[in-house]
Amino acid sequence: MSEQPTVAPVRVATTDEVVRVEGVSRTFGKGEHAVHAIQDVSFSAGRGELVAVRGRSGAGKTTLLNLVGGLDRPDTGRVRVAGHEVTSASERELLALRRGTVGFVFQTFGLVPILSAAENVGVPLRLAKVPAAEREQRVAVLLELVGLGGHAAQRPYELSGGQQQRVAVARALANEPDLLIADEPTGQLDSETGRSIMDLLRAVVHAKGMTALVATHDPALIEMADRTLTLRDGRLVPD
Repeated sequence: MSEQPTVAPVRVATTDEVVRVEGVSRTFGKGEHAVHAIQDVSFSAGRGELVAVRGRSGAGKTTLLNLVGGLDRPDTGRVRVAGHEVTSASERELLALRRGTVGFVFQTFGLVPILSAAENVGVPLRLAKVPAAEREQRVAVLLELVGLGGHAAQRPYELSGGQQQRVAVARALANEPDLLIADEPTGQLDSETGRSIMDLLRAVVHAKGMTALVATHDPALIEMADRTLTLRDGRLVPD
């Protein structure tokens, strides 16, 4: 039976805009081989809101998340996250954005195999040069938050897939980001565990007043979101 998140899903009003995307397009390649991955996409997302990004494989979900998170740059258009101009940011500014303002959760978990769960969660805090005592305290709180307080010393290979993804979520939350980006976070998990992870994300977003963009094609998980963006051939279409 999957473990349940310990955060109460208290709804936070979505009054503050965290994400604004205006007329963003991204093309890969040139001429007849060009792939228009994202075409003139515009939307916004508020604080305390979990937004599902849906679409078939190749619809542009990952490209859109990469553009919002500063992992890629659009050819045209503008992206702002928590008041930061992402589109024109320098590489140093983008690094700071990814370390402090945006947290990432990936389908493949991305944990360091030789590190314990606690050490994996603590990696962003080490990079931010958080003092050891504060770092250890925050890691302990985060592991409790995702229901893994008793697994701090275990390494990834000693954890189930769902537990590994919970560690990845805790790591993404380490620096208290304004925006959480999750790209198919349940893609390698069974349906029950996937719902558990989505429950956790929703609970954290609502309780902490964060914003989350979650790419998924699973209808059951999409129903758990506050709002849905549907991509088709790189364009937003009405649900």
